[in-house]
Amino acid sequence: MAEKMDPIHQFKIEPILSLHPFGIDASFTNASLFMVIVVLASAALMILGTSGRSLIPGRLQSAAEMTYEFVANTVRMSAGREGMRFFPFVFSLFLFVLFSNLIGLIPYTFTVTSQIIVTFALAALVIGTVIVYGVIRHGAHFLNLFVPSGVAPALLPFIVLIEVISFISRPISLSVRLFANMLAGHITLKVLGGFVAALLGAGAYAVIAPLPLAGVVALTAFELLVAVLQAYVFAILTCVYLNDAIHPGH
Repeated sequence: MAEKMDPIHQFKIEPILSLHPFGIDASFTNASLFMVIVVLASAALMILGTSGRSLIPGRLQSAAEMTYEFVANTVRMSAGREGMRFFPFVFSLFLFVLFSNLIGLIPYTFTVTSQIIVTFALAALVIGTVIVYGVIRHGAHFLNLFVPSGVAPALLPFIVLIEVISFISRPISLSVRLFANMLAGHITLKVLGGFVAALLGAGAYAVIAPLPLAGVVALTAFELLVAVLQAYVFAILTCVYLNDAIHPGH
C-alpha cells in the first residue's frame, strides 16, 4: 500500500527480462518496453494514416498529415529550406517525445521521458549531430559560432567564453527541461490522487474528496497540454541548434 501511495515509485525502472551478457546488465525493463510501444505507436500513426491516401481524409489520415505539416513548417521557419534535410530526424524526435509524454498519462503506464538518462541521450544526439554536421560542412569556420561579429576586441575573450559555456549547457537545459516537466507533473497528479483516496477512506472527511478530485481532472488536462507543448519545444530548439550548424556565423 505504501508503494502505491509513493509518488516516486511510478518512476522506478524494473527488469522484465534479466540479461547479463559478459557481466553487463542489458536487462529488458519496463522503460525498454514502453520505448518499444512508443516507436510502434509512432510508426502505426504514420503507416496507417498514410496508407489510404484518400482524397477526403479520415481522422487517422488527418492526424498524420497535420503532424507532418506542423513539423515541416516548424523546420522551415526555424532552420530555413536548407534545414529540411534534417526533417526526418526532427520529425522522429518530435513523435518519440510526443508519444512518450502522451502514453505516460495513461494510468499504470511508464513515462519514458521522466528518466533523465533518456532525455539527456536525446539531447546529446541533437548536439552531437550539430557538431558533426557543422565540422564536416564548415570545417574550422564552424568555430565562428562562438565568435560574434562586431564585438570589441577587448570584450571578445569574455564573449567567446560565454558562447562556449552556453553551447555546452545546451544538452543539459534541453534534457532537464523535458525531464523536469514530466517528473513534476506526474508527481503532482500522484499526490492529488493520493489525497482523494485518503479522504474517501477518512469517514466524514470524504465530503471534501471532490476538491482534490477536481484538481486531478484540471491537472490532467494541463498535463495533456504540457505533453504536447514539451514535444514542440524540444523539436523547435532542435531546429534552432541545427540552424547554427547550417549557418554558424552570427
